[in-house]
Amino acid sequence: MKNWPLWEVFVRSKQGLHHKHVGSLHATDEKMAIENARDVYTRRSEGVSLWVVESKHIHASSPSESAELYDPANDKIYRHPTFYDLPDELEHI
Repeated sequence: MKNWPLWEVFVRSKQGLHHKHVGSLHATDEKMAIENARDVYTRRSEGVSLWVVESKHIHASSPSESAELYDPANDKIYRHPTFYDLPDELEHI
């Protein structure tokens, strides 16, 4: 098990429309990862779908980089609908 890759597990619940990260596990391949994820993370039949992703394939931004990552959106005024004329009949926008 020392050389088995790490897998991230995502479960979609019966009430949910999206998958949520629930944890990680080690497995030799995707088939074993799904079977182990089923046994570990859906013991009470709460899930309707499982995703497993080998951890080495997940790339994420760092919270320390958030300013430079999200700052460019602030200078794109077309993303903010502040210059549209709305009809008077629209009450809840």
